[in-house]
Amino acid sequence: MRQAASVSWTIKGGRVLGPAPFLVCGIVNATPDSFYDGGSHDAPAAAVAHAEKLLGEGAHVLDIGGESTRPGAAPVDVVAELARVLPVVRELAARAPEAVLSIDTTKAAVADACLAAGAAIVNDVSACRHDPALLDVLAARKPGYVLMHAQGEPRTMQAGPRYGDVVADLLAFFEERLGRLTAAGLPEDRIVLDPGIGFGKTLEHNLTIFRRIEELHTLGRPLYMGLSNKSWLAKLLDLPPESRPEPTRIATAILQTRNVRIHRLHEIAPAIQALRLAEAMKREE
Repeated sequence: MRQAASVSWTIKGGRVLGPAPFLVCGIVNATPDSFYDGGSHDAPAAAVAHAEKLLGEGAHVLDIGGESTRPGAAPVDVVAELARVLPVVRELAARAPEAVLSIDTTKAAVADACLAAGAAIVNDVSACRHDPALLDVLAARKPGYVLMHAQGEPRTMQAGPRYGDVVADLLAFFEERLGRLTAAGLPEDRIVLDPGIGFGKTLEHNLTIFRRIEELHTLGRPLYMGLSNKSWLAKLLDLPPESRPEPTRIATAILQTRNVRIHRLHEIAPAIQALRLAEAMKREE
């Protein structure tokens, strides 16, 4: 029987996720203003209940965020962000100690507090450019780390993004940031790469990344894809927000067949079904 290709990711404490055909990260937005489900889980108890639901559906990682990064989003200060996410991390660490918790933040203080409370991964849309002290936290605690590409910041990133060659720019960016992270003391096996779909990118930029995704594999790190229910689907397919989950699953399954192995998603159970089908039907390598 054909052996499926797999992904492994080392996180805080040297724990290894995988090897597995895919890893699914469930989105827990503890915010009032996230683009897709803002306000649904902004109270800590609601966020914890939603996280437990995602775990029950098979999520390998829970990605907890307290600051919206949708286009035009206003910044949140450290105190407010900690008030949103730290109770959720603490409660989940106590109630589900085997769960793998990820903190979605750009701030050193938030990452440090959540890693101390039980989180094992930092998902950082800024690549340590928003708060340079985050690099020190990563070097000291050595968590799993999602290195994401973005052009600009959330408030302005969709105001006319431009690239000479979007894939070449991503490759150069990742090479530079990987070098900086590993030189600071974060082992390379902790790092996965997120192309940043929708972060300072037009629809055509996003589609170019999808079409040329194999080029990003040349960096030798697993790819982490956060495309779930984003506006590129609405622009491409003329869909309202409530109709985005099905094309999200289709796109996720297609990327799985092209060796994108880590998927950040809102809806878990149906996505896992799609990923299992994609893996079973994939052409032998």
